Amino acid sequence: MINIAIIGASGYTGAQMCQLIEQHDQLNLTGIYVSENSLDKGKNISELYPHLSHEVSATLTPLTDKSFSDIYANNQAVVLATSHDVSHDIAPQLLAAGLSVFDLSGAFRFKDGKYISQYYGFEHQHPQLLEQAEYGLAEWSSEQIKSSKLIAVPGCYPTASLLALKPLQAARFLDEKQWPVINAVSGVTGAGRKASMTNSFCEVSLTPYGVLGHRHQPEIATQLGAQVIFTPHLGNFKRGILATITAKLKVGVTQQDIANAFDCYRDSTHVRLRGDVWPKIDDVANTPYCDIAWKYDAASGHIVIASAIDNLLKGAAGQGLQCIEIHFGLGAN
Repeated sequence: MINIAIIGASGYTGAQMCQLIEQHDQLNLTGIYVSENSLDKGKNISELYPHLSHEVSATLTPLTDKSFSDIYANNQAVVLATSHDVSHDIAPQLLAAGLSVFDLSGAFRFKDGKYISQYYGFEHQHPQLLEQAEYGLAEWSSEQIKSSKLIAVPGCYPTASLLALKPLQAARFLDEKQWPVINAVSGVTGAGRKASMTNSFCEVSLTPYGVLGHRHQPEIATQLGAQVIFTPHLGNFKRGILATITAKLKVGVTQQDIANAFDCYRDSTHVRLRGDVWPKIDDVANTPYCDIAWKYDAASGHIVIASAIDNLLKGAAGQGLQCIEIHFGLGAN
């Protein structure tokens, strides 16, 4: 049994992580924590999320010096469902205590700290940890996840985009001159639990945002090894992401070549190839799966790929659980 604590448990992703760990027969949730200033401290997680009332019964404990001592003494791993700057600040001490850290923020997703300062708004102070951290795209990084004590769990948009494009890039099928164009739409839970005008259902209409400057563009490009044009959209639904991607392939690539490339997911437990059935968000909401379908126009050399995930599961907590299972050599629940 692996003992795990969650820091930042009151948000959507943290609460989802609580549920997944409690449901897992090889993991033990030892404690859930929030900042000392959080209005949620002292509450049971089920007060915030009543649907968890028969699954998770744990009090949100303020993160004090004693809390850290308890975490060090009682756990093999910690999940950080915290903001980028908080993960940046507390991950070093957790690692120094010998714990494995699964970070759901963007604080350690790049090897080069310049991206953190440019896209996340603070100067990264731990370049040695950026070198040690491994990107936790579970289907593509299993050996690295096993060996590293610091796993940077990918963002939800990059997960949907990379799972769709990496088979083609790995086979060297992507045209090197024409960048793939990614249009992706997310439900409002991707914006977090804190209420604002941008994620209020009364205000949200389908709209692009972060155009030609979103922080996930360099994450996708870095992990793909190719530049992309990425445009996120916000939709007025709760959860899920649908990415529709148009890419140009090299001359001579055939339909069978593409099928062979995507055959890398043949034995995947979390990626479902849908053939000619286009995925939709209802197919993946509240599931750990990524559904992928594509169509290829051999005459023009263009392929359109659709990739659908649940942003809180395969795009966050669910992928975090995959990383935990891989890291500790656990069988799926």
